[in-house]
Amino acid sequence: MTIGQRIRQLREESGMKQRELAAKLDIGEGFLSKVENDQKLLKREDLKKLSEFFNVAHSDLETLWLANKVYDLIKDENQGLEALKVAEEQAKYVRK
Repeated sequence: MTIGQRIRQLREESGMKQRELAAKLDIGEGFLSKVENDQKLLKREDLKKLSEFFNVAHSDLETLWLANKVYDLIKDENQGLEALKVAEEQAKYVRK
């Protein structure tokens, strides 16, 4: 699941319209539509607002948000998947 899909899911489960959530986040409805369709990314600070609105863990939303940023970096790279594997190994090494 992407961050956009999760935001849409949370919004729909709460019965909230896009315009209502957009107003709470102080963004345009069109921008929120693009966020939900994974064409745009919210600011990191908006994740805290979302976690409070929908009573979900901030860390879960942040994980999806970061995954989206990583994917955007590697999606058009020929060696993107291989680079992601190397980065994962480096992260494991650093955490030890």
